[in-house]
Amino acid sequence: MTLQVKPDSGTVCLSSQFLWSRTSDFLELTKPRLTALVLFTTFVGFCLGMPDPAPLLVLINTLIGTALIAGGAGALNMYSERMRDALMKRTSRRPLAAGRLKRLHGLLFALLLSFAGFVYLTVLVNPLPGLVSAAIVASYLFLYTPLKTKTWTAALVGAVPGALPIVMGWTAAGAGFSSGAWILFSIMYLWQIPHFYAIAWMHREDYARAGLPVLSVVDSTGRRTSRQGLVAIALLTAASFAPALTGMAGRGYAVGAAALAALFLFNAVRFARRHDYLTARRLFICSAIYLPSLLMLLVISARW
Repeated sequence: MTLQVKPDSGTVCLSSQFLWSRTSDFLELTKPRLTALVLFTTFVGFCLGMPDPAPLLVLINTLIGTALIAGGAGALNMYSERMRDALMKRTSRRPLAAGRLKRLHGLLFALLLSFAGFVYLTVLVNPLPGLVSAAIVASYLFLYTPLKTKTWTAALVGAVPGALPIVMGWTAAGAGFSSGAWILFSIMYLWQIPHFYAIAWMHREDYARAGLPVLSVVDSTGRRTSRQGLVAIALLTAASFAPALTGMAGRGYAVGAAALAALFLFNAVRFARRHDYLTARRLFICSAIYLPSLLMLLVISARW
């Protein structure tokens, strides 16, 4: 006669729920939406810099390494900003800010991803994207993050690591640090300024609560915020025509770039006139449409 012991279904259910919850928390540390944007811009940079025929395995390795680096940088940022995140409504539920994950676990996870991404890109792609990935993590963590509590110009510094992934893709394709890389960098850098200013205006009370002197907090009237946003869009428009002028793209791209710039500028002017949540949100939505549309136009024009 054998004794059969039935597992406690309730215990198993709780264990699986706990495992899923912890997995979800670690995934959230990587900032999946931001990582997705980084992967997209890296892919664009690779497509524009790649030779013919396209080295598919190199592209796959580039995207894997990029995902590791982007996730690690996001996790390091959440670790370093956990106290301020806890003070803001839009970030208070993040795993480290809410205390769902231990600080040490978050830090080790972030360091592991970052180191793995750097090694992966350096060994399996080539040293240049590995170098760019190190610059992304270093500038994001040691320049942008500490400056956020001291000056509104931190946003201008933070746009640098945000603009480098497209260069990482370009160098991963073997194109080196040629002029095309810096044209793409300029587009990405300038786009981030009005994009972030729109977000910061919508959530300026949250930023003030956390003690972050972003421009929307320092500039209570919104005049400086909208003026700098307009200047950035004007410069972005000029940068967006550079691919057509240098032979990277054709006339179709130039027409599309002009139409997108007009739409972006229209919404920026409307925000400059009203300085309210609605126009800031419309500017944010427009910026979110502008970048992928422009980059896909560029890839289509350049490759096909």
